[in-house]
Amino acid sequence: MTLNVWSRPRTKKAKTRGVSLFACGFLLGFPLVAAAKQGQAASEHSARNETKTVSPLAREIRHQLAALPFYSVFDSITFTLDGKKVTLTGQVLRPKLKRSAVEAIKSLEGVEAVVDQIEVLPNSASDDELRRAVYRAVFETPELALYAAQTTPPIHIVVKNGNVALEGAVKSLADKNLAGMRAGGVANVSSLKNNLNVRAPQGSAEQGDVR
Repeated sequence: MTLNVWSRPRTKKAKTRGVSLFACGFLLGFPLVAAAKQGQAASEHSARNETKTVSPLAREIRHQLAALPFYSVFDSITFTLDGKKVTLTGQVLRPKLKRSAVEAIKSLEGVEAVVDQIEVLPNSASDDELRRAVYRAVFETPELALYAAQTTPPIHIVVKNGNVALEGAVKSLADKNLAGMRAGGVANVSSLKNNLNVRAPQGSAEQGDVR
């Protein structure tokens, strides 16, 4: 695989007792309420921080890759962002998609260098047949069918020489395991790598796949 690098130039008793009990209950309950509020505040703070960590450039890179013509469920493109350098990795069916990905990222303001590590998969009738079989096995499963409703399903099926890799993201560990089980049960699958991530509330700012 050729590595291409592009760089841009630069109540009383009773009442009292009632009040006391109320006060006691209030005091006992207060730490629990306070703890709950603190927990909620911490979660909200964490979520805000996660949102802030997603850089505008990373969002734009992800958007540009997802919008590429001919980007399909059988392609998988990921990227890492290191300052102003973007490294593109993954596997695609068409050389044109590889070129389009590189050109789209090169054109972004703030990108000064693009390292192209995208692999073009070999032409293979048997792999094409296997792709279709794995697609049916995964997306015709009722629990996973909703993923197929998206323009580009977040589960990507990469096949090379009979070896299958599931890339992308799902909403739960149960979905990940089910997808792997369904894909691995298809005839003629030589090996299976289940690389699906369980989707987090926020994506990483510095790296990501196209979902």
